[in-house]
Amino acid sequence: MIKKIILSFGKLENKTRRVLSKYPILYALIGGVGVVLFWRGVWHIADDMNVGSVLSLIIGFVILLLTGILVSEFIGKQLIITGLVGEKKITEKEEQEIETEEGQLRNLQKTLNKLEEKLDHIDDHFEPKT
Repeated sequence: MIKKIILSFGKLENKTRRVLSKYPILYALIGGVGVVLFWRGVWHIADDMNVGSVLSLIIGFVILLLTGILVSEFIGKQLIITGLVGEKKITEKEEQEIETEEGQLRNLQKTLNKLEEKLDHIDDHFEPKT
């Protein structure tokens, strides 16, 4: 039962992303409202539980540290990766290097989009009839 619900939400999410990706400004607006409302709810729950600011900071820090989100969120994955592989900073790269990387990223995105379409087609084809 729970697995069915999760699968249904997954399919709904895929369809929603597919539609909203055609309208990036609307997508950003809806996403922004969702994020603000989510954090507003978290804030109010913490207030209702009388969690003080120092305790909030400590609990938040521990949660972010334990989940591995602390470093990736505040430093950024790209910054860490470029440091590990010894890449130049974006300001040090030549224009041609940046254009080449942008072209490679566009090609990768096209390939990913094609794969996603194929997977969606396969998913639609093999959906169980209810």
